[in-house]
Amino acid sequence: MKIAKFLTSLAVGTLIALPAFAVELKIGLQDDADVLDPAQSRTFVGRIVYTALCDKLVDVTPDLKFVPQLATSWKWSADGKQLTMELRQGVKFQDETPFNAQAVVDTIQRNQTMPESRRKSELSSVAKVEATGEYEVTFTLKAPDVTLLAQLSDRAGMIVSPTAAKALGAKFGDHPVCAGPFKFVERVQQDRIVLEKFQDYWNKDNIFVDKVTYLPIPDTTVRLANLRSGDLDMIERVAASDVGTVKSDSNLAYSDAVGTGWLGIYANIGNGARADNPLGKDKRLRQAFSLAIDRDAAMQVVFDGTGLAGNQPFAPNSPWYDKDIPVPARDVDKAKALVKAAGYDRVPVEIAVANNPVTMQTMQIIQSMVAEVGFDVSLKTTEFATLLDAQTAGNYQLSRSDWSGRSDPDGNIQQFVTTGAGLNDSKYSNPEVDKLLLEARQSQDNAVRKQKYDAAEVIMNDELPIIYLGHQAWIWAYNKKITGFVPSPDGMIRLVGVKKSS
Repeated sequence: MKIAKFLTSLAVGTLIALPAFAVELKIGLQDDADVLDPAQSRTFVGRIVYTALCDKLVDVTPDLKFVPQLATSWKWSADGKQLTMELRQGVKFQDETPFNAQAVVDTIQRNQTMPESRRKSELSSVAKVEATGEYEVTFTLKAPDVTLLAQLSDRAGMIVSPTAAKALGAKFGDHPVCAGPFKFVERVQQDRIVLEKFQDYWNKDNIFVDKVTYLPIPDTTVRLANLRSGDLDMIERVAASDVGTVKSDSNLAYSDAVGTGWLGIYANIGNGARADNPLGKDKRLRQAFSLAIDRDAAMQVVFDGTGLAGNQPFAPNSPWYDKDIPVPARDVDKAKALVKAAGYDRVPVEIAVANNPVTMQTMQIIQSMVAEVGFDVSLKTTEFATLLDAQTAGNYQLSRSDWSGRSDPDGNIQQFVTTGAGLNDSKYSNPEVDKLLLEARQSQDNAVRKQKYDAAEVIMNDELPIIYLGHQAWIWAYNKKITGFVPSPDGMIRLVGVKKSS
């Protein structure tokens, strides 16, 4: 009853029709977002929607520097165990609940304690969070954690309405209420997510769009065709093979940015009954699978030179990359020997794959490559959000998935491979890796952090809970009527300052 009453009160505001001259933006996404609750969600496209829906304590610039958003300033204590943030005043949530320090405390505690939350490992260093003033919040840490600002610049730092969070609980994603420039109107699964401008947004003078509709269209060709026909205003993740078409169309503009994330194949090592499969049980088979892949060739064919081959959670051009573990050359003989040593002639394996053309093309190439050394791969295609649900539940043997990347290296590795972490769908567990990554979090010396990541990479490169394939660039195309869009290595579509001429 409480949820029904709350949703009814919110619906009153959504019945107001937009004026006929309203500026509407239609954005084509590669996938449908999962649950629209920053505490529970994990998809890249969900984060794109959040850039319009949910402001964070801290944002990230295109050159990966932290800048104020809901927090206006912050300072660390001398021992690195306290972070104090001054908060923006005069901010309202989209249900008109006032934003203040207590709202921040409520959100952080929700992220830490809600059973369904995926943010627990990201905030595991936080011993307590307190409102030390009406617009001041203090985080006290168990030990120094230089990654906390990075966590607060993403989903863990998206502050939600305490009124809505209390009323909706784990169903918050049915009608999310945040403090971003656009408020939620409706969602039809696999069809659209509709937002409209929040008239009381603190930075409303820099919002020039009245309505934004996100449409999931997995087929890259169809997505581009809809843009060219005018049914869409903007698309993300343009296929590299379509770049020439975009650049030759006088009605379209093109932007790109080298991403900070990775492309990978998860191995189910300990996540339920389906971990009882050859690759889940024997690292030699995972090593053979990895050695059978010509990463440079696959990346060149699929991404037409816009991506980078890789074998770590950091790209070869990243300062965090361990150059002592270079991208392995394809070695068919060694891979065959490992398969034989594991006691197999042919190895059957099912790989879950999202139903978009780029991912399918990548995996068909890899399927052919690994067949030569003894792997009989069957590709199980599914919608991306369904694939992630299956990963979480352990209903897979191998699963092809990506990570969009974070500004701090911890965000590319810790939550995927440490014991019990929120995105550790492999259920990989190694106490030494846990120890090294915790020590990397706690050091403020980048040289020390690099040593810890390198040492963890040595172990992971041997055990391969995730087989890394490479790193892609983000590519956007949009109608030339759109101005003010700034490409960023995080792949986000920020709508502050974006305009659409008639």
